[in-house]
Amino acid sequence: MRLDRLGLLSAPAILLMTTMLASAQVAPAPAAPPAAAPAEIDLTTWEVGDIDALPDDDYGQMVRYGFRLATETPAVIGPEVADPAMRYSGNNLACTSCHQENATKPYAMPWTGVTAVFPQYRARENALQTVEDRVNGCMERSMAGKALPLDSAEMRGFAAYIHFLSRGIPVGATLKGAGVERVAAPNRAADPAAGKAVFAEHCVVCHAEDGTGQRMGEAGDAQGYVFPPVAGTDSYNDGAGMYRVLTAYRFILNNMPQGADHTARQLTEDQAYDVAAYLSSMDRGHKEGMDKDFPDLLRKSPDMPFPPFAGDFPAEQHKFGPFKPIADYLAAEIKARDAKGGGASTE
Repeated sequence: MRLDRLGLLSAPAILLMTTMLASAQVAPAPAAPPAAAPAEIDLTTWEVGDIDALPDDDYGQMVRYGFRLATETPAVIGPEVADPAMRYSGNNLACTSCHQENATKPYAMPWTGVTAVFPQYRARENALQTVEDRVNGCMERSMAGKALPLDSAEMRGFAAYIHFLSRGIPVGATLKGAGVERVAAPNRAADPAAGKAVFAEHCVVCHAEDGTGQRMGEAGDAQGYVFPPVAGTDSYNDGAGMYRVLTAYRFILNNMPQGADHTARQLTEDQAYDVAAYLSSMDRGHKEGMDKDFPDLLRKSPDMPFPPFAGDFPAEQHKFGPFKPIADYLAAEIKARDAKGGGASTE
């Protein structure tokens, strides 16, 4: 019987196939295409969708509930609502007291695009944070309250509204107009006394002489404020980002008084800087446990006024500045640590 009729290969054929297979195995893989640069989205011109155009399905209902939570916070989860189990917020601010124009205003810490850039490293926790973590950070600090359960309708509502505002923005995009504009502060200590004069001239008409704002109705009616308090126990506590002078300065510069924006500022940089210091000198609630914030001390914000600190700068300078020497010191220490391959600093 002939072997080739059984379908068996001859020795030359086997040698040829072996050579071809070996060549295929060592052939280099095609080069991967270069990674595309992250998209840059300009939130100063971006248009969010029309919430009224959403269908009345599960998603639409949850987005609308999130919108109500953001704009009518005291009436839904505030400290004066009838159901004690729903009193998650510790003050009567609305989320949109700071996150202006229904959380879409550029450089007023908009929620537009937030879903696309989270999870995100946050120095305060020295860890990756989810959108839900970020919401609860605000609940415990800006709202002076307690964390929302992750499986609650309220947390799902916030996440759904943030998602709706972020639709169309690609994951990982660079967002122009996010947060507050990183404007350099005057390289001096901020002056609360000068800030008090600025407040008297530009701010008391809305926020009242003592900073306690103007209520929409009466105390106890869960309706919140026409103009929010910037001081006192019904305002943000001292753990909030807005308590820190640099954050408040950058927010005020582009958003205050009412009608200001990044294209039409109403205060000078010096005025905004000093009035931020005045607000931080006013009485308000205290958040416990801030010694645990910023576990990596070299990544602690220069204007975080509560110890422990890296370096020998006094607490007063961490509160009122000048901040540039602190920032320069921290940057140099991080660079030196990275050059050595070191880890987080806790001393």
